[in-house]
Amino acid sequence: MSSLTGIVLAAGAGSRMGRPKALLSDPDGEPWLAKATALLRTAGCYRVVVVLGAEAERAAVLVPATAEVVVADRWAAGMSESLRVGLATASGDAALITLVDLPGLPLAVVQRVLRDDPAADSLRQAVFGGRPGHPVLIGRNHWEPVSRMLVGDRGARGYLVANGVEEIESADLFDGGDVDRVTD
Repeated sequence: MSSLTGIVLAAGAGSRMGRPKALLSDPDGEPWLAKATALLRTAGCYRVVVVLGAEAERAAVLVPATAEVVVADRWAAGMSESLRVGLATASGDAALITLVDLPGLPLAVVQRVLRDDPAADSLRQAVFGGRPGHPVLIGRNHWEPVSRMLVGDRGARGYLVANGVEEIESADLFDGGDVDRVTD
């Protein structure tokens, strides 16, 4: 497989959750950050970068030594800033992006998005019943243009659609839902 950087976006304050999701763990005690980094490593990412923001010092201790931590100093500006920071630290041919609040994301979805050797011009996104989700694969040729268009609490969806993202239907494997509330 080509060189692939995994990026875990985990910078937000988790306002609906009541605390940063980067600090959360499964009932068995496994941190969501550890789950996300292990998933990306297992999928074939030679590097995994975790983007932290809110409570970064507390969250950093939950990141396994096999991953790199970067801090989005302007994390409060929204998802755009954490994605921009993540892409700025990426290397290789492509970046595979996921969110910390998808602790149930199965490897099969990631493998489906990666189905062949990602190239520098790759643009793929998992969709669930037609609803866009994660992971998202962004080839190196798109990193700078994506970063330039990012604003506020929106991700790269507008860029992806405008540039012919390949949508990878995955509803047969996962519901695509993130965890937003304690009762989830």
